[in-house]
Amino acid sequence: MPKQIRLNAFQMNSPGHSWAGLWSHPDDRCLGYTGSEFWVDLARIAERGLFDALFLADVSGVYDVYNNSPAAAIETAAQLPSNDPFSLVGFMAAATQNLGFGVTASVGYEQPYYLARRFSTLDHLTRGRIAWNIVTGYLDSGARALGQTQAQNHDERYDRAEEFLELTYKLWEGSWEDEAILRDKAGRRFADPSRVHTIRHKGKWFDLDAIHLSEPSPQRTPFLFQAGTSTRGRRFAARHAEAIFANQSKRQLAESVREIRRLAAAEGRDSQDVKIFVGTTVVVAPTRAEAEEKYAEIRRHLNVKGALALLSGWTGVDFSQYQPDDPVTYVKNNSMQSKLEAMTLRSPDRVWRVRDLADFGEVGGRGPFIVGTPAEVADELQSWIEEADIDGFNINRTVEPAGLSSFVDLVVPELQNRGVYKTAYAEGSLREKIFGPGQARLPDRHPGRAFHYSRRHAAAPVA
Repeated sequence: MPKQIRLNAFQMNSPGHSWAGLWSHPDDRCLGYTGSEFWVDLARIAERGLFDALFLADVSGVYDVYNNSPAAAIETAAQLPSNDPFSLVGFMAAATQNLGFGVTASVGYEQPYYLARRFSTLDHLTRGRIAWNIVTGYLDSGARALGQTQAQNHDERYDRAEEFLELTYKLWEGSWEDEAILRDKAGRRFADPSRVHTIRHKGKWFDLDAIHLSEPSPQRTPFLFQAGTSTRGRRFAARHAEAIFANQSKRQLAESVREIRRLAAAEGRDSQDVKIFVGTTVVVAPTRAEAEEKYAEIRRHLNVKGALALLSGWTGVDFSQYQPDDPVTYVKNNSMQSKLEAMTLRSPDRVWRVRDLADFGEVGGRGPFIVGTPAEVADELQSWIEEADIDGFNINRTVEPAGLSSFVDLVVPELQNRGVYKTAYAEGSLREKIFGPGQARLPDRHPGRAFHYSRRHAAAPVA
């Protein structure tokens, strides 16, 4: 039985996302990102394609590493302006029945108490279709916006994230018992105080003495994504993530997947408890000639300055100081180490040059880039599944909604005909759709389950 491919649509509440400048394409409607209609259309297309989720990226801060200024990002809409992703979910959830929603939130710039409530609220509203993409924050501009001098040290960010996750687990899993909710109109009792517990925590970064503000949602803890495959990031992901979003070459990704699955098993989890998704750009058309023509037209709208502004922010390297043919070299800093590692230390057999990074094409560390017919696209997707042992793909925004619609109309039927993609949604929550019926909540072997009220003795009932 071939492995079933999983798919997410990769989007951002901004006119520009992974590929800078494509909003200027005549068929692109991303300038409508401030209105609900654009997002409802995308959600309906993704659900028509039986996608697991619409994955909403986000970033704290602006891309101002390039030329030591945010001007390039502002001019080209390189993930700026960027609106809040949480507010989109209600519109899209009301227009769909099965599609999940992955929302990015940074443990570096949020507070556990309020973030836990926001995710519980969305899990209630979506009837268990919400996921949290856990990021640590890497832009100094984001840190300065909150009164800090610069972003925390890369590895220290993950240490702080460990405590952040512990607190949210305590709130989601340990504060309210399921049996606490009575809704007893005759007895005029909504809940049983003896089954609601105060969470008390005093740690290195956080102090808390509180009851979780939300009653238990369908999943309690949202489905957990984590983006990052740096050395420290892998250890964090192997412990906490239920799905990992990666951007690497096939060989690099295969190595990362083996290491992540080994680390997950060492944590007492099943090696298949972690699903791996790779960011993928697809340009598809009925014929090869049409696909090549579409690719060439899209490529004309890529903004090189915007692309380099993004890459400078991601890597912490100011590419305005480089010539187009200069090689990309490793510099240890506090930015996204996985990006720079993938293009340098983990690519000993290839030298990536600055001009490669600014092109609409195969870019070091950014995963599959596929141009072709439905059969050609399906062949390449299957090769990544088989050779890298991944589970699915985050389909990058190109020209929308036309790009997503083309994928759904052309590639999805091809995958279904090959027996490697579902023909209907499974019942239940997002976690059940991915891991199977009866698994709406964290499994016992997940570390977050240790904070469930049935296992905790420190959580005191409300007097």
